[in-house]
Amino acid sequence: MAKPNYSFEKRQRDLAKKAKKEEKRLRKAGATANSETPETPETTETATPATAEVKTDS
Repeated sequence: MAKPNYSFEKRQRDLAKKAKKEEKRLRKAGATANSETPETPETTETATPATAEVKTDS
């Protein structure tokens, strides 16, 4: 039976942790950038009822 290579397993776990941490950091950085700019769906939602009112008034 072969011996398990614990060093390799530890290295793989460390790399996975590092990748997950970096992904989380990027997600947080993107969330702050998105919160500073107004979202387009909100702008579209406010414009849609206004056009609907114009159509019903006509």
